[in-house]
Amino acid sequence: MPQRLTPADIVGIAGMIPTPSTPDADQWSCTQSVDLASTAAMTEFVVGGGIELLLTCGSLGEGATLSQAEHRAFTGAVVEAARGRARVFAGATTMNTRDTIAQARGVLDAGADGLFLGRPMWMSLDPTAILRFYQDVAAALPGVPLIVYDNQFAFKAKIPTETYRVLAAIPEVIGTKHIGGPTLGDDLVAVGANMRVLPLDTQWAALAERFPGQVPACWSGNPADGPAPLIALRRAVEAQDWVRARHITERMAWAQAPMFPGGKLEVFVEYNIPIAHARLEGSGHVRTGPPRPPYTVCPPEYLEGGRETGRRWASLTAELG
Repeated sequence: MPQRLTPADIVGIAGMIPTPSTPDADQWSCTQSVDLASTAAMTEFVVGGGIELLLTCGSLGEGATLSQAEHRAFTGAVVEAARGRARVFAGATTMNTRDTIAQARGVLDAGADGLFLGRPMWMSLDPTAILRFYQDVAAALPGVPLIVYDNQFAFKAKIPTETYRVLAAIPEVIGTKHIGGPTLGDDLVAVGANMRVLPLDTQWAALAERFPGQVPACWSGNPADGPAPLIALRRAVEAQDWVRARHITERMAWAQAPMFPGGKLEVFVEYNIPIAHARLEGSGHVRTGPPRPPYTVCPPEYLEGGRETGRRWASLTAELG
């Protein structure tokens, strides 16, 4: 059983990490697509750079295209490489409650400290069904800490503020990866101290300044591109040096801009997996192969935008590292 964690344990950068792939990972016939050696090297790079909380197998981590065995193997490799220096919240999202619980048990057996969990999305769940889903998982896995994966693009709807208020009463639910938007502040107020609301890295400083002492953590998809800018941002936020925090945020937004085709998040999310592979190629720190099917097709200009983001992030790493 993982150690009992609370929202107070969620501080700093929650780093979304990719799942490095083998050269044949884009083929339907591939049976083991996880490059375990690259996984170990990536984890050492990210954790050695100061990231103390890892979220795996979300969209960036291609959780939807990994087999159950690959989930376990990848989680085990990350946990082994982290060597207790970072907590690992492993993705276990599936298309139904029973498979999610089974997958969750597998990654917990592989050493995960907690779960990073989105809801089934074959059809959109209404607020009552969302609550029931997380209640069922908590009942099946009592004491296992959960970070909710809230993304209206992936899960077809935003979790309403009132639903957050009720979710926060489930002891196992200790945080949420929040995509942002107009309800971010309301959701933060609704859950109080019962759940850690994690804003996106470029939204962190503004929210932390607005709600002093209530936002000690954020999430980012960029640690594998180089953790130094994120660590610099964390230090500025913790010091309440809002001038520096705003400067770092502006530089991060500049670096990330090319990966959003036409500046549109809704276009990016349709191609985020191949764009992420291109971004890692551009930043040059993580050796990863091709994306896994069926998410292998992407307009060439979008891929180049991903590479440019990687190159810009590498220059920002040199600037702030």
